[in-house]
Amino acid sequence: MIMNLMMVLDAAATDAGQGATGRGSIGFMIAYLAFFALLIYFLFIKPTRKQSRQQEEMMSSLKPGDSIMTTSGFYGTVIGIDDDTVIVEFGNNKNCRIPMHKKAIAEVESADAAYDEPEKEEEAEEKEPKKKLGKKKN
Repeated sequence: MIMNLMMVLDAAATDAGQGATGRGSIGFMIAYLAFFALLIYFLFIKPTRKQSRQQEEMMSSLKPGDSIMTTSGFYGTVIGIDDDTVIVEFGNNKNCRIPMHKKAIAEVESADAAYDEPEKEEEAEEKEPKKKLGKKKN
C-alpha cells in the first residue's frame, strides 16, 4: 500500500513538474531568441545600414573640384564624374589623373567648405579680447 501511494505521488509530481516547466521553458526560449534577434539587429544590421546610407549621400554630393581621400590614403582632387567612375588628380602633377571606382573614396571635403573654414577662424579671433603687451603697473 505504501508502495502504491509512493508511485501515485511520484507520477503526480512528474506530471505537474513537466507541465509547468514545459510551458515555462518554451516561453523563456522564445523570449531568449527575441532578445538575441534584437541584439543582433541593433549591434550589426542597423549601424551597417546607417553607414551605407551615409556613403550613398557622400557619393551623390560629389562634384568636380572636391578634395577626396581614397581608402588607400591618397589625397586628390576630383576632375570628372561618371556613373561609377571618378577621375582623380593626385598631387601637383597635372599629368597624374587616375580613373577610380566611387566606392574607393573614403572621405570627401567639398571645395566650398575649404573656403568657409578660414572665415570662421577669423570670426573666432575677433570675438576674443586682444591682450595688450607691455609692463604691468604696480
